[in-house]
Amino acid sequence: MAETKPTEKKIEREYVIPLRRFWQNVPNYERSGKAIKAIKNFIAKHMKLYDRDLDKIKLDVHMNNEVWFRGRASPPSKIKVKAIKENGIVKVELAELPEHLKFHKAKVERMHKKSEKKPEIVPAQPQPTETAKTEEQKKDEKEKEKATAEANTKIAEQQTKAQKHTTKVKEESYHRVALKK
Repeated sequence: MAETKPTEKKIEREYVIPLRRFWQNVPNYERSGKAIKAIKNFIAKHMKLYDRDLDKIKLDVHMNNEVWFRGRASPPSKIKVKAIKENGIVKVELAELPEHLKFHKAKVERMHKKSEKKPEIVPAQPQPTETAKTEEQKKDEKEKEKATAEANTKIAEQQTKAQKHTTKVKEESYHRVALKK
């Protein structure tokens, strides 16, 4: 009989992660970075990730900002997080959001929902008649010809300028060498 892998359920847990003991033993300028790594390692251990793969742990933006809020040298000593494991990927967010973050997070979610709901509507343009098409095509062709002519003249001017500069430099250096002898 072939063994079937049971479907993973949604696992949701709350943890208070002690960070001070991890960031105390590193230089001041690495403390917040070490706190983030400690959070990931703690979650990988306690949520039983296969091979403790840290790439499968996704930290919430607000939680990351909370750790880095006081700068890189003074992260919080502990943090309360909520971890949600679905299909082998763990999403970590703050368990208790401050009021100002609740409003900001709700606003961002509404913006994303609005952008997902709105399909791009292209207004229907009336179809031009045969004579109008030919006239429009003629105008477009004339504009293209003018643009190419202008571009060609600019290129020619740039080439002549480049030639003048190169010939002047060569002539001057030749004269200087001749005078020195």
